[in-house]
Amino acid sequence: MKFISTAFLLVILNSVASIAQKGGIAFKSDPVEQVFATARKAGKPVFVEIYSPTCHVCQSFMPTLADSRVGKFYNGKFVSTKVDLMNKGTQTWLTKRKLYVPSLPLFLYFDPQQNLIHMAMSNNSADEVIRHGTQALDPNARSQKFRQRFANGDRKPNFLIDYGMFAKVTTDTVANIKAMEEYARQQPVNQLASQTNWLVLQKLVMDMDNPLAQSLINNLGQYKAYGADEARNVAENILMSTLFSGRGAQFPATKIMQVRNSLVKIGIDPKVAANRTLLPEVNAYFKAHQTAKAVARMDAQATSFPLSIPEYVYISRLFNKQSPDPSDVPTVTKWITKALATNKATPPEQADLYYELAAAQHRAGKNAEAQKAAQKALELAKAAKIDTRRNVQQLAEVK
Repeated sequence: MKFISTAFLLVILNSVASIAQKGGIAFKSDPVEQVFATARKAGKPVFVEIYSPTCHVCQSFMPTLADSRVGKFYNGKFVSTKVDLMNKGTQTWLTKRKLYVPSLPLFLYFDPQQNLIHMAMSNNSADEVIRHGTQALDPNARSQKFRQRFANGDRKPNFLIDYGMFAKVTTDTVANIKAMEEYARQQPVNQLASQTNWLVLQKLVMDMDNPLAQSLINNLGQYKAYGADEARNVAENILMSTLFSGRGAQFPATKIMQVRNSLVKIGIDPKVAANRTLLPEVNAYFKAHQTAKAVARMDAQATSFPLSIPEYVYISRLFNKQSPDPSDVPTVTKWITKALATNKATPPEQADLYYELAAAQHRAGKNAEAQKAAQKALELAKAAKIDTRRNVQQLAEVK
């Protein structure tokens, strides 16, 4: 195999750039806000290509975007720009607009006021790129219309896939779940592991209760044709994205335990699965006012796995702030005493531990003990030359 020299590669890239300037899309290099200002003056929508310089697929699109037919269409209809996904400014802009980039390149189409009207992940051909631009210009064909089409009863499989992706890009998880549930219900049982449905699982499904996800989790071997590791990774991603989603934060402990059991079912080490679901489960017990169960779950973890000093500080602080009642205080005191007994805590860490000990004792109504711990925390903080304002405040509160 012959390797292409860097100099030769630069010649190729410069040639492509030259073609783009002559006949392809005239991408503006101005900041995004300035591009939209230009579009408002011109009365045109904006085409934004999200790309990365290290993305080989993005590079393969360069000749297509430099095609004269593509350039003639886009330069006449749009103000165009391209932004590097890895650029901090791009990420800030996407976050502000609540947009997620599932893969590259991603084509986004906006009105001049920065409202997203259409999105596309295109095949690499001039006709396809022009087709997406044509759809963006048609109020009845653009992605912005998908929600209304779904509400009006459109349930065609290809539309549901497009709607599910648009919902994912616009971070509308509820809409994505509804679209993918409807899509999954239409799939014959003997087609759940088809190539198309595998791609849907990889790219679109975000909910562990989706029938396609359940098929994957419970029958992982049926997906071995796509790679055993890859099948497990996809199942794991769906489970974890479900757990740490906004709705996952409202799960009862029983549902979180289902996530943990499912992780084990797909081959995740039980200890790893327990670690991943620990905090969601404990917080679920707090919300249900089941302090004893929260204590038992965390204490089992602290007993089974050696904790570092910062971890002891963290779990003590967690219970002091989140526990709905002081019945956990004896166990929190035990954790702090154990951490101090290791003689491994630095002076600032000792100050933190005594601060949490004072907070725990104060919650239990043991103000004399709380005052002693708070005084000790203040002395340690002074010795460590760290900010003592919280210590002074705590000491005043427990007196």
